[in-house]
Amino acid sequence: MSRSIPRPTAVVSSLAGVTGIFLLAGCSAQATVADQATTEPTSSAVAQPSSSPTASESTSTTGEATATSTYADGTYTAEGSYSPQAGLIEAISVTITLQDDVITAVEVSGDPQERESVEYQSKFIGGIADEVVAKSIDKINVSRVAGSSLTSGGFNQAIETIKAEAAA
Repeated sequence: MSRSIPRPTAVVSSLAGVTGIFLLAGCSAQATVADQATTEPTSSAVAQPSSSPTASESTSTTGEATATSTYADGTYTAEGSYSPQAGLIEAISVTITLQDDVITAVEVSGDPQERESVEYQSKFIGGIADEVVAKSIDKINVSRVAGSSLTSGGFNQAIETIKAEAAA
């Protein structure tokens, strides 16, 4: 009765192939997670930064920009406007809190004049936090939130004003 003993080169080749598959699967999963992080909305209205600063970074609670920030930390408010129909201007007020160039909180309010504006502003206000909280202010440019596209124009206008005010 003879026994077949696997040859070492065959075993090593098999292990290398299996290891390569796991490595590729891990890379694929990482790419998917990274892609989702940049395109998927976050799930909370107020988020904290996901990591603490490294030794080379510093944070500031005095409203000054940190060593790695473009914008000064703090809370900023600006107005934005848009025109849902000829001759009518709707306005919204946008307040955001910045920390290390990341939006950590957002609040939007408005005083809509038209019935449709009431509906769309309400939907926009209900969905905007999911789109912008925990994201870099430089990456924010919303086009449609919860079915509201015109309110987005006023929001983006307010964000540009805030960026100018917060620039370090």
